[in-house]
Amino acid sequence: MMKNWLAAGAIALTAGMTTTVAQAQTTTVPGEQVGLAVGAPLPEGVYAINTFTYGGRDQGALDVGVNIPILVWATPWVPLGGRLEFVVAPPTVFAFGKNSGPGGIRDFSVNVGTFVGGIWAFDLGGNFGVSLLGGVYLNELNGDRGVARFNSGAVAVNPVLPFLASNTYRFGVAGSYTGDGWNVTANLTYNFYDSPATFSGNNTFGTRGPFNISDALNLDLTATKKFGKFEIGAIGYGTVNLDPNLLNRVGDLGSGRIGRGGRFLLGGLVGYDFGAFTTQFYVARTVARTADSFDSTEGWFRIVAPLYTPPAAVAVAPAPLVRKY
Repeated sequence: MMKNWLAAGAIALTAGMTTTVAQAQTTTVPGEQVGLAVGAPLPEGVYAINTFTYGGRDQGALDVGVNIPILVWATPWVPLGGRLEFVVAPPTVFAFGKNSGPGGIRDFSVNVGTFVGGIWAFDLGGNFGVSLLGGVYLNELNGDRGVARFNSGAVAVNPVLPFLASNTYRFGVAGSYTGDGWNVTANLTYNFYDSPATFSGNNTFGTRGPFNISDALNLDLTATKKFGKFEIGAIGYGTVNLDPNLLNRVGDLGSGRIGRGGRFLLGGLVGYDFGAFTTQFYVARTVARTADSFDSTEGWFRIVAPLYTPPAAVAVAPAPLVRKY
């Protein structure tokens, strides 16, 4: 049962944020798939997943939270033996200021571009699985729709996170071992941006642009064990910018090179299977970072629940053979 619940998070997708040059440019939040057997194929059905994270930062003027509602359809189609799974996810980012003066941000919330994509997941036998993920955050469609409130009481509307004006394309590969109650998973995620935007061109925002966004690489790691209905184990995750010399932004926002922006966090996870749904909670702390990144302590909470699974096939006893002589 737990294997199925964990696999249901194979496409737990979200978006991150960048408010200063000294941060990673990844749209996919590092750690968003920790605790999930993302390499294992799902049983056919429809699944709901919600993951929430809140990070308290040692440096910088903002703490950041992200809520990630996800709807997953694990289809009956298994081309070449791999199940096709489709997903839609409209994340929301929240931030809260740290009394940084009247010009600082008190709080804001913003919609991130809705993610649409899919996964191709294979059961390799022996409790091993591997999956490939592809999709896009439609930032130019509905990203950066939000409001920021300053300590002075003033309110600003778009752009709140102007770098979200460019679509983000996401690719990933994951492998999982799920035998004997274990979930040992490694997941590699690559983000690259349509930067500057080539579709609607909205990332200029008048004089605010263009925005040249660095590609980014994320790594999520999980090693947990189930004991009855409980799950416990270690997790780790990190991110790094791949184009540190890119200009992050120009125009009236100022300019600066994005820098390497890499960091890695380690922590622990506890989960419980309630039967109708599963919960997970994990906490991680920065253990390594580049000089142009930041330290933080991050807490996560997740619920995974099936909405629909097809009924099991009912075996029909063969009719007795009646012969007449």
